Amino acid sequence: MGKSGWKKRLVVGVAVAALAMGSVFVWRQLKPAGLPDNFAVGNGRIEATEIDIATKTAGRIKEILVNDGDVVEADQVVARMDIQTLEAELRQAQAQVRQAQQAKATATAIVAQRDSAKATAAAIVAQRQSELALAEKELTRSQQLAFKGAGSQQQLDTDYTRYKSTTAALSAAQSQLLEAQSAIAAAKSQAAEAQSALEVARSQAVEAQSTIEAALATTERLKAEIEDSILKAPRSGRVQYRMAQPGEVLPAGGKILTILDLSDVYMTFFLPETLAGRVAIGAETRVVLDAAPQYVFPAQVSFVASVAQFTPKTVETTTERQKLVFRVKAQGDPEVLKRYGARVKTGLPGVATVRLDPHAPWPAHLQVRLAP
Repeated sequence: MGKSGWKKRLVVGVAVAALAMGSVFVWRQLKPAGLPDNFAVGNGRIEATEIDIATKTAGRIKEILVNDGDVVEADQVVARMDIQTLEAELRQAQAQVRQAQQAKATATAIVAQRDSAKATAAAIVAQRQSELALAEKELTRSQQLAFKGAGSQQQLDTDYTRYKSTTAALSAAQSQLLEAQSAIAAAKSQAAEAQSALEVARSQAVEAQSTIEAALATTERLKAEIEDSILKAPRSGRVQYRMAQPGEVLPAGGKILTILDLSDVYMTFFLPETLAGRVAIGAETRVVLDAAPQYVFPAQVSFVASVAQFTPKTVETTTERQKLVFRVKAQGDPEVLKRYGARVKTGLPGVATVRLDPHAPWPAHLQVRLAP
């Protein structure tokens, strides 16, 4: 190798060494001041609870009333599905209900008519039998008085006349009895027919009632589906994604919008097992975002994982990923979120500092500082 080649290699080596030394110097200047043992630090990202607004049943989107970034209130209508088919099915089900109710009313009227005819026939039979019993009693009394000689001749003549009259009435009653028996037989036959018709009518009534209940259940289901076709925001928040457009046909569960619940904002970060065991639920936390390092936001630990995991690739270096860590969740202060909810942006990286000892004072650079 010539002299010029050695010179080039020397220059490159000096440049690399200078760059390395400069990097070390810059890292040392930018390195955050060390914290006492009563504090733990972890890297993480801002997250918020996401709520998907989706269709309950398959259908066509009629309209979407919000766009990306819009702020919505709880129970606000955000989209509507086309319900023409559902409305037609509902009208059909309601017509079936009315038809079944009319059939039941007709069957009930027939039952009442048959019951009345049966009662009338039974009343006629009872009347004829009562008349016959009375005539027989009068005849027996007169015969007993005549044969025993009790009473005068005049009384006997009177009783005999009454006997003849009674006998004639008896003959007439017997004829009536025969007619009544025939009528009873006919009435019984009619009653049997009425009973058979009654059973048929009752069966029809039961069937009509079942049809009514089925049709009513169908109408209730269709009303519920029509109500579910009006999509509302379950919570207040901000529209994160609009994933469909009016006119599109979606399957059951097809997503239309994703809403961020700005009252449920938190940072997820990771701590080694030696520190995670010292973190208490509710422990005070300070969050500093890379995009706004001049502000310090208050938070509280709301969750510590019970199972360790490897540090995610996006959080630490390869060396650190070989260590087991526990996932920790720091919940944002509700009052601060109310005040700055419109500025919340998910995905922003930052640093969370947890106070392990509730009595330890916060360092000056971690005192709460909020944007004006």
